[in-house]
Amino acid sequence: MAPALGSRTLSKDDNVNYLLHFRMINEQQVEDISIDFFYKPHTLTLLTFTVASLMYFVFSRDDSDADKNLRVGLLLVVSFFLVISVLAFPNGPFIRPHPAIWRMVFGLSVLYFLFLVFLIFLNWDQVKRLMYWVDPNLRYAIREVDVMEYAVNCHVITCERIWSHFDIFAFGHFAGWTVKAMLIRSYSLCWTISITWELTELFFMHLLPNFAECWWDQVVLDILLCNGGGIWLGMTVCRYLEMRTYQWASIRDIQTTSGKLKRVVLQFTPASWTYVRWLDPKSSFQRLAGIYLFMILWQLTELNTFFLKHIFVFQASHALSWCRILLLGAITAPTVRQYYAYLTDTQCKRVGTQCWMFGAIAFLEALACFKFGQDVFSKTQARSVFQWLLCVALITLLCLYGMVQYERMYEQTSLSDSDDSHLVDSRGNSPDEITGQKDSVETSKRRCDSGRTKIVNEHED
Repeated sequence: MAPALGSRTLSKDDNVNYLLHFRMINEQQVEDISIDFFYKPHTLTLLTFTVASLMYFVFSRDDSDADKNLRVGLLLVVSFFLVISVLAFPNGPFIRPHPAIWRMVFGLSVLYFLFLVFLIFLNWDQVKRLMYWVDPNLRYAIREVDVMEYAVNCHVITCERIWSHFDIFAFGHFAGWTVKAMLIRSYSLCWTISITWELTELFFMHLLPNFAECWWDQVVLDILLCNGGGIWLGMTVCRYLEMRTYQWASIRDIQTTSGKLKRVVLQFTPASWTYVRWLDPKSSFQRLAGIYLFMILWQLTELNTFFLKHIFVFQASHALSWCRILLLGAITAPTVRQYYAYLTDTQCKRVGTQCWMFGAIAFLEALACFKFGQDVFSKTQARSVFQWLLCVALITLLCLYGMVQYERMYEQTSLSDSDDSHLVDSRGNSPDEITGQKDSVETSKRRCDSGRTKIVNEHED
């Protein structure tokens, strides 16, 4: 029976293309391997080592302490789950320093996801007993808002007071935005997230008092210095890596010891760098909505950080806080790359596994906060939340509109320059008559165009 008119079945070539594009972001393969030992499968060796180490831990340790048994048992469960992650889970979009590292990152995200699923089915007393078992000192933990005052005497501005704000948390703030800029690679999106986050602090100040800040602290120290400085540094690194020539030599072909050591260090740098262009003049509504969802999810993840330590009562310097931040930071790198490919690559029809896991973790964290923070959320002012949603939506849409307009102006300028170049050539003028300024414009154009082609030709950051 002939197919109906207008129907379209997925051809064999289309299916191969689809699998190829999805593999680029979900199961990246290593090419040009110089040392085969580190990339060949050693499954039997790993199995032997795993069983031998398990036997050693079972028969060599004293199991009289029940509490210690549970701790060691859970630690070994995590360790052996990471071994299985190396064997079974996908590489993701990255291959440096080694695909096994990114498989373990995905394994840790799965473990954290399963822990959150387990957590939301406990009651508050069970959660407290679990936390006290992890760290007995948490019995005496108190909220920072119960012992500190925020946004007090804002009219008093002294050098000593300003200098007191430059602590380890300010450095972490600056470093965090540097990493965020290297992941997002867009001034517009970074500044929009930065400004909307400061608005988020204002509108959620009635739930989290530590969001209250003096105007000079919020505008000058946070937005301009920490956020702005971090964004500038991150984008500067991105420009350097984008213009860099990636020609990887085998360590066996390098004769000098210093050259070999340099090659080992370079193993921890990107294998290639993809030119990122979130929007173009012909962006579809689906692409705009996808970027809007990305920015909202980013805000939700940031909010979870503060609600978790406020509701479950632990300090910002506690291991529970910074371990979660480090884990989410490692998860975010492949997540952003997979989500960008999903939005911009028409051949990529589904998000990568790490991206899916990140979204699930963000919503489960929010669910856990909402379940165990009823006393906090009972004070919610619906008007403030509605105003927050409206402001974030408005600013985000303005940012996206501005990005589209900028891309259109850039495209028109590029077309105008191309037409002018064609007219000069058609008049028979010699290349020497073209000014040096125009040469620089054409050179930058070629660099941008070559960078855009990397989206197709280069698959790993």
